[in-house]
Amino acid sequence: MALFQVPHDKGTARAPKQFVDQQNDVTAAAIELATREGFESVEHVKRYTALGFGTDQGKLGNINGLAIAARSIGITIPEMGTTMFRPNYTPVTFGAVAGRHCGHLFEPVRFTALHAWHVKNGAEFEDVGQWKRPWYFPKAGEDIHAAVTRECKAVRDSVGLLDASTLGKIDIQGPDAREFLNRIYTNAWTKLDVGKARYGLMCKEDGMVFDDGVTACVGDNHFIMTTTTGGAARVLQWMELYHQTEWPELKVYFTSVTDHWATMTLSGPNSRKLLSELTDIDMDKEAFPFMTWKEGNVGGVPARVFRISFTGELSYEVNVQANYAMGVLEQIIEAGKKYNLTPYGTETMHVLRAEKGFIIVGQDTDGSMNPDDLNMSWCVGRNKPFSWIGLRGMNREDCLRDNRKQLVGLKPIDPTKWLPEGAQLVFDPKQPIPMDMVGHVTSSYASNSLGYSFAMGVVKGGLKRMGERVYSPQADGSVIEAEIVSSVFFDPKGERQNV
Repeated sequence: MALFQVPHDKGTARAPKQFVDQQNDVTAAAIELATREGFESVEHVKRYTALGFGTDQGKLGNINGLAIAARSIGITIPEMGTTMFRPNYTPVTFGAVAGRHCGHLFEPVRFTALHAWHVKNGAEFEDVGQWKRPWYFPKAGEDIHAAVTRECKAVRDSVGLLDASTLGKIDIQGPDAREFLNRIYTNAWTKLDVGKARYGLMCKEDGMVFDDGVTACVGDNHFIMTTTTGGAARVLQWMELYHQTEWPELKVYFTSVTDHWATMTLSGPNSRKLLSELTDIDMDKEAFPFMTWKEGNVGGVPARVFRISFTGELSYEVNVQANYAMGVLEQIIEAGKKYNLTPYGTETMHVLRAEKGFIIVGQDTDGSMNPDDLNMSWCVGRNKPFSWIGLRGMNREDCLRDNRKQLVGLKPIDPTKWLPEGAQLVFDPKQPIPMDMVGHVTSSYASNSLGYSFAMGVVKGGLKRMGERVYSPQADGSVIEAEIVSSVFFDPKGERQNV
């Protein structure tokens, strides 16, 4: 005879708890109570006690439970019957769920509206925040270094094209939209006029940089925020969290529109000439100055064009509804042939932005960098008449130390040497191991425009050490010597992006 319940000298109701369904904490006493209350149907017993309600669908405890119910009523187990089971009828092992190799099923993949064009034109891709982004566009016989050198030269000399559709885009509306922006950005937004755009930093409560991007004023109560590609979801979640839990009185609403808009960025000295042939927007530099945006038609399609630069060159970000993007792109490509329009990928974008000292959150920051560490105090509104997220954190004693790691430029003394990203830095290369590590390299590239390799890195007290030397011991025993310089290597006055 099967043992469905361990006997006890006290009745079931008075005995120590005898668990039948371990997942839902169903006891033998609860089952007997159900039958005494008149719930004699097996489905009623199930709902009274939650027997078999768990993910196991009764596989672990139902037989014992049904036997106890049948005995309590005075019928056989077959007469009691079984409950209705939901799929999966047979348990699925974790091994079957994980699989030996998931390949493309391991993580969702996102494609921009222009992905087919990139594939057709031979792009190599990299994964950025689940997006497939063109990494570089090699021609026959080119490796990544040759392709990136060619793409960088094309942007600096004429005009290049980047698919920037993956940037996070959040539509912010409501009478309190400005107030909300003032609270989540380090800088002020009260006086940003319609038609203008502004770069901003976001910090977490501890004062450390969380994300960055450009936000444009579409209307008095309407803004379009851009975020980093990988940070779009977490920024939106973070904004919703603060709105719902800290400032529910603010009338402001957020909508993710990343997938709605395709963004084609034209960068280079000929970008204005090229775009002028395709749009009815007045492209004169006085009518369309830096950090403003205009609405009009591009290639016969309604568009929002932002004059923003992440390369240091004259640049325009053309935003159109995603389902019209391919047609607009084809017109841009055709019109751009006379200007040697060159598509470029994320690797070239990284080189161009680093030459200008523009940061990438998550590469030049690591969750321990505040705006002052990045030499971006100009982006902090310390005189704003209200507090913003991160203000108190930035004023902690630890954040005010002189020897905090700070972002600087690094110029190898030997221009043929290349500082590996992640390499540790020391002030004294002859110090015995363990050496006193004073920083590390965050970004490092070879530059065709500069004629030498260069890097960005964080160094303790680096902003006050301009002109001093720092050293990077390598795994092969060699040491690379570099000078601490400004992080802005190319066009320090910003003349090229303001032409």
